[in-house]
Amino acid sequence: MPVKAPAKSKQGGGGTSSLKVGKGRPPRVSMGGAKVALKDDIRDDVTEIGEGGHGEEWMQTKSLIKPDDQLDLSEGELKEEFTRILTANNPHAPQNIVRYNFKDRSFKQTSHVDQLAIHFSLDGNMIHKDSDEARRQKAKYGAAEKYLFTKRMKSGAVSDQAISEAEEEKKDEEGEEKAEVEEGADKRDEESTPAPPKGGDNKKLTNQFNYSERASQTYNNPYRERATQTEPPPRANFSATGNQWEIYDAYKEDQEKQAEEKAKEKKQTSSKKEEGTVKKKLTAMETQTDDVSRISHAAKIVERMVNQNTFDDVSQDFKYWEDVSDEYRDSEGTLLPLWKFSYDKAKRLAVTSLCWNPKYRDLFIVTHGSYDFMKQSRGMLLCYTMKNPSYPEYVYPTTSGVMCVDVHPEHPYLVAVGFYDGSVGVYNVTNKDNKPIYQSTAKTGKHTDPVWQVAWQKDDLDNNLNFFSVSSDGRVVAWTLVKNELTYTDVIQLKLDEAPQEGPEGTQLTPLGCGTCFDFHKQTDYLFLVGTEEGKIHKCSKAYSSQFLDTFDAHHMAVYKVHWNYYHPKIFISCSADWTVKIWDHTYKNGAMFTFDLGSSVGDVAWAPYSSTIFAAVTADGKVHVFDLSINKYEPICEQAVVQKKKTKLTHITFNPNHPIVLVGDDRGYVTSLKLSPNLRKVPKDKKGQELQRGPEQEIAKMDKLLALVREPSNKDN
Repeated sequence: MPVKAPAKSKQGGGGTSSLKVGKGRPPRVSMGGAKVALKDDIRDDVTEIGEGGHGEEWMQTKSLIKPDDQLDLSEGELKEEFTRILTANNPHAPQNIVRYNFKDRSFKQTSHVDQLAIHFSLDGNMIHKDSDEARRQKAKYGAAEKYLFTKRMKSGAVSDQAISEAEEEKKDEEGEEKAEVEEGADKRDEESTPAPPKGGDNKKLTNQFNYSERASQTYNNPYRERATQTEPPPRANFSATGNQWEIYDAYKEDQEKQAEEKAKEKKQTSSKKEEGTVKKKLTAMETQTDDVSRISHAAKIVERMVNQNTFDDVSQDFKYWEDVSDEYRDSEGTLLPLWKFSYDKAKRLAVTSLCWNPKYRDLFIVTHGSYDFMKQSRGMLLCYTMKNPSYPEYVYPTTSGVMCVDVHPEHPYLVAVGFYDGSVGVYNVTNKDNKPIYQSTAKTGKHTDPVWQVAWQKDDLDNNLNFFSVSSDGRVVAWTLVKNELTYTDVIQLKLDEAPQEGPEGTQLTPLGCGTCFDFHKQTDYLFLVGTEEGKIHKCSKAYSSQFLDTFDAHHMAVYKVHWNYYHPKIFISCSADWTVKIWDHTYKNGAMFTFDLGSSVGDVAWAPYSSTIFAAVTADGKVHVFDLSINKYEPICEQAVVQKKKTKLTHITFNPNHPIVLVGDDRGYVTSLKLSPNLRKVPKDKKGQELQRGPEQEIAKMDKLLALVREPSNKDN
């Protein structure tokens, strides 16, 4: 029987001992023989035990002992309820996860924490028999069994007993179907079994008989043997001396025999009349191609030798001659014109880019296009060598102007180019085809404005080749060569500081800057600079594209070139259409370290690969300016006109990595090679007159010395 609840105690006269129980702690019960008299006996209703005195210990009064450290709580505190709510949050999930926010440049706590805790998970392949999927499978397999049974019954392969059993099963199924009809006729029509396919047993049926009814016995056929006996082959002893020409003659005879056998096979397959005409054409073409292929290498060597004899005086100047008059000049130097490279079909096109091959130091690539957007027609990619200045080694005509080029440092046969129509491409010089092996289209994310510069980068994590491009549409894009496709990823968009403009239907359009050039740091892979048409230079990172690392208000007009120093990791140079060339320290934000006004629009500037303080620039008035900051910090040590001043503008310049020459391109399609005089590449001397050692550490120290002189006045002001 259920246990009754104890009666409530009433307060009466006289001294009473109140029993208080600590909150959250059960009272201790003593089951000993001592009895404690309480005013209100608290007894439990228990069933009476039979005679014999059994169960007397249950009849004894239970005494409650109060511990010494038990709290004394009032009745209100005892009746106080504490509500505990059961939530779906995981108590073991961390609540203090923080992540670095690149936009705000600070650590922020992550609000979203995964509260799901999976204790057990098991995927099965069982489905409920009353589900739609189970009915569809039953209908599918039932139709297949019925079709197989009727087919075997027609062929007589099924016994009468099996037919009778099938009929009984059919009757049972019909009974079940009648019961299902009452539930709904529409449902039965939807789930009716499909008819067997007509015209041919296309579907392979599974074997429904997995046992053998009758024993089978096969015959073991006797083995048959057949032996033949032949005479041994005749033997003969032969000895001779094997020389190189005898081996060669033997191979030649074998090749002639194989050629004769192939010719006989062709005669049998083709008719006699067609054979005569086709054979004559094939033999004529084979002899011509064989003759050309055999003498092509020799013809190229002879052509280079003829050119070397023709330009013998220029070759002697390039290799041996030095300007003796430099000894009588304090610090000035000269540029000696050597060869002039030109191609008839590219004379009306401007030289848009120059690039030396990283492996073959005498080979360089020239791209032709037009900087006048009103006169855009075609372009050209030419590969020249100094061993043959009269004609290019490779010629690649293009439908659009080629604006930039870069050769892969590890694969010198891969050439990346950017076109005026916004597309980029990759050429393989070893292929005979004049078309690029990769080219971007409107579907594959090409630029909407001309591509002004491309640059190869290190392979990605999947060892895929990739290069970057910058365009006037404000995008810096990374292109990856994946199998036969050219995939792209937007690295950064050159946003302006202006307020967003209102577009159609109330949309906000963010104005983008026009990228004109960029350059990647020589030591830090993720760091690169971007020059814009607005005159600003942005320092960016490959890691994120939300904002710039820093912005330099460099020039008042378009920036045509930015170039990191080969030796000093903090220094870069820039040139612009505002007639100036500036040298910057990317960690110094108070302005440029050096500023030079050249009196005309500066088309290109380049650091010398052999010194950290020498650079050269070309201007629109046809002059080449060479500076050496260690000798003169204010003026160029060489200023020389190399083309006609009023008719021709110089567009680009580049130093050869090994030889003391520079290449200069103009807007008429000519490339001029110039040799630097000894004063333009001399090694600085110490106070005792001894030449200082050259090396990266010495070059960095030389540049740091100049920077200390420049920064000294600003430090004093501070």
